[in-house]
Amino acid sequence: MSPIVKRKGEKFTLPGKYLLFILTILCTAMVLLTFNTKVFSGPLSAVAGYIVVPFEEGISAVGSWLSGRSEELVQIRELLAQNEQLRAKVDELTIENTRLQQDRYELTNLRELYSLDAQYDEYEKTGARIIARDPGNWFYSFVINKGASDGIAVDMNVMAGSGLVGRVVDVGPNWAKVKSIIADDSNVSAMVLASADRMVVSGNLKLYASGVIEFGQLVDSDDVVVEGDKVVTSDISDKYLPGILIGYINTINRDANNLTKSGYITPAVDFEHLEEVLVIRQLKQNVQTED
Repeated sequence: MSPIVKRKGEKFTLPGKYLLFILTILCTAMVLLTFNTKVFSGPLSAVAGYIVVPFEEGISAVGSWLSGRSEELVQIRELLAQNEQLRAKVDELTIENTRLQQDRYELTNLRELYSLDAQYDEYEKTGARIIARDPGNWFYSFVINKGASDGIAVDMNVMAGSGLVGRVVDVGPNWAKVKSIIADDSNVSAMVLASADRMVVSGNLKLYASGVIEFGQLVDSDDVVVEGDKVVTSDISDKYLPGILIGYINTINRDANNLTKSGYITPAVDFEHLEEVLVIRQLKQNVQTED
């Protein structure tokens, strides 16, 4: 380290780091003298009160501040640990809540199927779960987890919710494909429950975006059919068993020929949310030509 040299004509200036070092030494020395000697007793005690005591108070304040910060750091660490535990608990409760909601949803579905089973107790049925479906928003075609080994056959009727879903169109050993009544190529011979007037219900995926499908060929010369009437499968269908609820008449329009009526039906089944279905293990025996 090069010595401090004062050049001629220059004012001598002590560097800051040296000044700080000297002051620290002086403070330490004065503190030691205060506690270990009687130098500042008597007349010098007043001077010591003005010089040494402030330094001692400053050191005490700094010590207290450092102690407080240390305690705060300990508390922060504890809070962080507690926060991590709470986060884990929240995640656990969220998962548990999701499971409970799923269980509740499945229980609701099972109750609906049980109620549906009771309404059509004359038919033998088996429950099945949907395991795949064709692309799109609606369950217009899907696959269930029951097949030929479970006694499932082509043209067996499928129900869910409050009524008819569709029918089985293909079967494998442990799976079966179902085409629903909202599919574009689906036609069901139906009738109005209150009046027995017959009609043909046709699937239409574009219409179902508005929650309805269409019907036609309704002969209602006495104008007894009204909006809200129940529509069920008719007894002349060769694919569907009679009396299964399809939906409710939404709109009625008179055709241009003034002989028939057409309109829209609100299906009894929610084809956007399907998980479990009932398959009727009985085929239509009286085979006739379907409308």
